[in-house]
Amino acid sequence: MSALSHLQAKEDPVLETLLLPVANAAVTWPAPDQGEVLFLRARSSGHILPQQLTYSQRQQLLCEQSFKPDALSLEADGLRVTAAASGRFPLVLLLPPRSRAEARTLLARGWQHTAEGGVLLCCQANNAGARSGESDLSKLLGAEAVHSLSKQKCRVYWAQHRPHMSAAVDQDLLQDWLALDVPQPIAEGRFLSRPGLFAWDRIDAASALLARHLPSDLAGQGADLGAGFGYLTAEVLQRCPAVTGMDLYEAEARGLDLARQNLLPHVGTSTALAFFWHDVTTGLLAERRYDFIISNPPFHHSRSRADAPDIGHAFVVVAAASLRTGGSLWLVANQHLPYEALLHQHFRQVQAVCVEQGFKVIAAVK
Repeated sequence: MSALSHLQAKEDPVLETLLLPVANAAVTWPAPDQGEVLFLRARSSGHILPQQLTYSQRQQLLCEQSFKPDALSLEADGLRVTAAASGRFPLVLLLPPRSRAEARTLLARGWQHTAEGGVLLCCQANNAGARSGESDLSKLLGAEAVHSLSKQKCRVYWAQHRPHMSAAVDQDLLQDWLALDVPQPIAEGRFLSRPGLFAWDRIDAASALLARHLPSDLAGQGADLGAGFGYLTAEVLQRCPAVTGMDLYEAEARGLDLARQNLLPHVGTSTALAFFWHDVTTGLLAERRYDFIISNPPFHHSRSRADAPDIGHAFVVVAAASLRTGGSLWLVANQHLPYEALLHQHFRQVQAVCVEQGFKVIAAVK
């Protein structure tokens, strides 16, 4: 379980509202002999989901979740988790994310996973794209096919895959939305990225600032915490010839897959790369020790978008525990986020390298 699990919202109105049509008998939960229920972008904040379902229903549920903290939370609640599901299901649940491109891909995928006679059931907060999501599903399937209810400033909307409905589905739009998740070249073709990742269509300004200030004499074994699609590691390998290996830790499997594609074809045999789908706040691999660590920690919670210095604080503590004596941490953060006091607690030297563009680069030596 994540070291930040206690910080996950105990109240999750979107998750609480998702099954409202089931409670109102507008949608029927399938019988066990009808097969599994797929839950895309699943989560189970504060045990809400297990409390809503019977034991039999929990056994039917297959949760697809590529974000490691949410996957760990689901597993802790005794639910089955996969990073990528396949097949067709009598009921598909979906919590569309804020990224509209990613949400559209998931709507298209969700419909593909819905068996004939089955239901695709989605829920979003009103301030996180609910009306857009319902509108998009209506564009895909036709407005007459989509139903909705509202509660707790959330909207739950759904459609049933009725016989002969395929003719009404906009197949061109379906394929266009599925293609949105295909890895796309960015930064003049240097990297592949995809919607839904942080700063997916560009090099993040904070990461670029950190890369410009990394010393060329970094050496030995390093780690990249919150590695994304691999930009910072690529910069280290390009600038620091004495680096012998990099471990990339990333909570989002969709990003880590791209990091592999972006880095492995361009790395010589003298440099070892390892990729870990991992929640950094739980600590790094116990057997690994590092000469240096680089990081641009997440600066907001994935759903609330509120500032999240607690995540950055956890990254600092974990980095200190995993560095060898004399090892260095190179960190970039929003200028206003309070990291310095904690850094001084865990490192014997702390230096503000630069403050630019609303960000700060800090170097700390253990």
